[in-house]
Amino acid sequence: MAKKSGAERVVVKVFTYGIQPKIWRTFSISIKVNFLELSDAIQAAMGWENKHPHEFRHGKGKRLVDVIGPVGLEDQTLGDFQDELKLSVAGYMGRKRLPLRMLYRYDFADEWIHEIVFDKRAEGEGAPEMIDGGRACPPEDFGGAFQYMQAKAGEIEWAHPGYDPDAFDPKSVDFEAKKTRKRK
Repeated sequence: MAKKSGAERVVVKVFTYGIQPKIWRTFSISIKVNFLELSDAIQAAMGWENKHPHEFRHGKGKRLVDVIGPVGLEDQTLGDFQDELKLSVAGYMGRKRLPLRMLYRYDFADEWIHEIVFDKRAEGEGAPEMIDGGRACPPEDFGGAFQYMQAKAGEIEWAHPGYDPDAFDPKSVDFEAKKTRKRK
């Protein structure tokens, strides 16, 4: 039987570093999107407001010096820089075998680091689709993973009353509601 060639999507897994138990999301997205659109999907999946800078880092081994990001970060990059508007997920994946891993860094002050895994190719088209996830994402501007873990351990007071770290409903994710942060 011939293999189907209509794989137009990729299943993406996102894991937040420095937090236990893990906060994670799984969604599928068109391979035709650029990296700014991928960032918007990650923001929606995590429940953030997309109000801080971001970048994608990749490379060989532990040397993640190559950056995909907004114009303006190129002078802060040791390795190769690629404009996120000009690179599609398909262009990045090419014919490489999956899974492929990279880092997504969001809010350079709070330093939220996520592992992104392009897990497997899938068939379909259209808007991103949430598949699953676990635990609530930390509130925007919380102070980073270290401060979040301090609050969970009771070492500092929660700054966000009503926040439940264990609550996450994949059906509540709305990929269409999030707006792209304006580029300068």
